[in-house]
Amino acid sequence: MAHNIKQNQLVKTARIAGIWYLLLAISGVLGFLVYHPQIFVSGDSEKTLTNLINLESIARLRLLLEFAIVVSQALTAVWFYKLFKNSNEWAAWTLGIWGMVNSVVIMLSAIFMASAISMANSANQIFEEKVLLIQISQEVIANAWGVGGLFFGLWLLPMGYLVIKSRMMPVWLGRVILIGGVGYLISTIINYLGIDLPYNRILILPATIGEFWMIGYLLIYGVRTVKE
Repeated sequence: MAHNIKQNQLVKTARIAGIWYLLLAISGVLGFLVYHPQIFVSGDSEKTLTNLINLESIARLRLLLEFAIVVSQALTAVWFYKLFKNSNEWAAWTLGIWGMVNSVVIMLSAIFMASAISMANSANQIFEEKVLLIQISQEVIANAWGVGGLFFGLWLLPMGYLVIKSRMMPVWLGRVILIGGVGYLISTIINYLGIDLPYNRILILPATIGEFWMIGYLLIYGVRTVKE
C-alpha cells in the first residue's frame, strides 16, 4: 500500500515536471524561433529600432514569452529536483542548480529586452543614441542565449545521469540526453572560438530529441514502477 502511494506521488511529480518542461519548450520555440526574428534583426540595429517602435505589441509579446521561459525553466528545475532527490540527492541538487542558473542567464536577456523596448519608445533620446543602445542590448541578448548554452548543456548532464541510474525511465533516454548535453557544450565552445563549422548545429540535435522524448515520457507515463 505504501509503495503504491509512493509510486503515485512520483508519477504525479513527474507529470507536473513534464507540464513545466512542455511550457518551457513552447515558450522557447515561440519566443526565440518565431517572434524574435520578427523584431531583433542581427547586425541591423536601425531595423531593430524601427521594429521595436512600429511593432511594439509584438515586441512586448516577445518579452512576455521570455518571462515565460525564465519562469518555466526555474519551475522545471525545481520539480526535477523533487522527482529525483530520493534517487541521488547530490545529482538532483546539481540538476536543480544548473537549471536555475540557466534561468538567471535568460533573465538577463529579458532585462535587456525590456530596456530595448523602453529606449526605443522613449522621447528623451535622439535617434543615433537609440541605435547605439539598441545595438548594445542586442549583443547582450544574443550572448546571454549563446553563453547560456553552456549551462543548458550542463543541466542535461545530471538529468541524463539520473535517468540512467534511477531506472525510472528508459536507459537510452538518459544516454541521448547525456550526448545532447555534451553536444551543447561543444557547440557553444566551437561557436565562441570563432570556428565556422557548417554542421555545428547537428551537435545539439540529440539534445532536442532527448528533451522532447523526456517531455512525452513524463506526460504519458510519468515514471516506471520503482522497485523497493
